Amino acid sequence: MIRDYIKKLFIVIVLIVTGILLDIAGFLDAEKILLVTREYTDYWWLVVVLILLQTILFTFALAGSLILWVTAPLYLPAMATFILATGATLGGIGAYFFSKYMTDEWIYKIERSQAYKLLHKQDNFFTLFALRVFPAFPHSLVNYSSGILKVKLSHFIPAAFLGVGIKSYVYADIIYNLSTTASLDDLLNVSTIGPLVLLSAITFLGVFIQFKLSNKPISL
Repeated sequence: MIRDYIKKLFIVIVLIVTGILLDIAGFLDAEKILLVTREYTDYWWLVVVLILLQTILFTFALAGSLILWVTAPLYLPAMATFILATGATLGGIGAYFFSKYMTDEWIYKIERSQAYKLLHKQDNFFTLFALRVFPAFPHSLVNYSSGILKVKLSHFIPAAFLGVGIKSYVYADIIYNLSTTASLDDLLNVSTIGPLVLLSAITFLGVFIQFKLSNKPISL
């Protein structure tokens, strides 16, 4: 047991140190990555590399969203959306199982709590989708929380692909059309995030109404 805790603590320390070193070395700098990848846009394997890179980053709760700023200027919105949605979904699955592995020893301690049961009661596609499509909501939080709470993969995977896909298409279209002049302010513009917020709010409203209609006391 102690050996397993030490092993997992070592993994966490390695991930933290790796993230710091990558940032210092500039490997988490979207602008630098974009300069390099521009030379290889004619090669099919660049798509695979970008998907794998995003998968790795999201799996270990690193800055996976920076791939948006690399992919969107290079590819048409539809293709960029496919790359981003696929990478985010695979990274989400990786983070799901990684967080599940890292917390297996103590998760049983909270399984009987009312909060845990309530969250499991809301383990559905629409809740996850609403979180995914909401602007600037951290995907790593959804990924790791889902792994810890063991939400159904049949809800988790399609919600990740569709939610990230819709949001990625909106962002990729703006970045592609504005080319290198696109900024974070452009993505946070009301006309950009408004429809995403509305879609997320409507989905949450539907979940809330369904919860109220089917609400029953949770047995302890």
